[in-house]
Amino acid sequence: MACWRSGSVISICSGRCGMAIGKRAAFAAIRPLITPEGVDLRIRLADAGTRASAFLLDVVFIAVAAIVITIVALFGVGGLGSEGFQPLFVVWIILIFFLRNAYFIVFEAGRRAATPGKRIVGVRVASRSGDGLSIDQVIARNLMREIEVFLPLSIIAGRSGTDLADTLTTVFGLVWTLLFALFPLFNRDRMRIGDLLAGTWVVEAPKRALLEDLSARQDPAAGAFRFSHAQLDAYGIAELHKLEEVLRRDDYFALRTVAETIGRKIGAAPQAHDARAFLTAYYGDLRAHLERKLLLGNRRADKHAR
Repeated sequence: MACWRSGSVISICSGRCGMAIGKRAAFAAIRPLITPEGVDLRIRLADAGTRASAFLLDVVFIAVAAIVITIVALFGVGGLGSEGFQPLFVVWIILIFFLRNAYFIVFEAGRRAATPGKRIVGVRVASRSGDGLSIDQVIARNLMREIEVFLPLSIIAGRSGTDLADTLTTVFGLVWTLLFALFPLFNRDRMRIGDLLAGTWVVEAPKRALLEDLSARQDPAAGAFRFSHAQLDAYGIAELHKLEEVLRRDDYFALRTVAETIGRKIGAAPQAHDARAFLTAYYGDLRAHLERKLLLGNRRADKHAR
């Protein structure tokens, strides 16, 4: 009744309702991401608008590269003459096909798991299992884009007239593209068909300021821990990066869980209150240990490598 009688109270109620809806929307975009070490790295899904912006930026970059290839091909036609047009045209089609597919695969298979468009808007691709993104997943999600977007657009571009058949072809291609384009709006994880098949999703990865070097962090309690070569050989570069993420988040429960996991693995028993110091010491020693091995030409990618 108070909200009905008083305009100011209505404004307050509306403001609170708006804040509650905003919080629910933000919470709805957050997902748990459990790493193989049992750490929950909570991530935020990229929204549809951000993903569309990243894709459009990538299309622009691909278009610029395609224009350059086309100009080079035209100079080739001028040099070879009319008899060389057909084979050169076939080569041009193959290059354009590989350009629009290799572009996404090469960049997303890299360490940042993001194309230039995704990096600009601050998103990246991640595996829903919590493991590292595999090349099989990258290839699967991006080859599906050929069916989702480029194939129907190629059908539309290949029209040769304005009769009924061509009109129906255009409508079919547009409906096909629209259905796949709107698919992320009708599932709670905002996944494309390619993401669904590959077991991936696109998450926010905002740009961060230069962070401190954790190996230089001074923690008096960390000096009490010493590790043997056998204990440091238990993990590799991939686990070092995960440990760095956990230390930067500085979440008590995550620190304790990881400390217990590493302790069981290497035969140590850190106390709960020593988790941060234990992990800080292990991170510094593991990093130095792996760097020494790299100087000797021995690069251990993860704990499974020999």
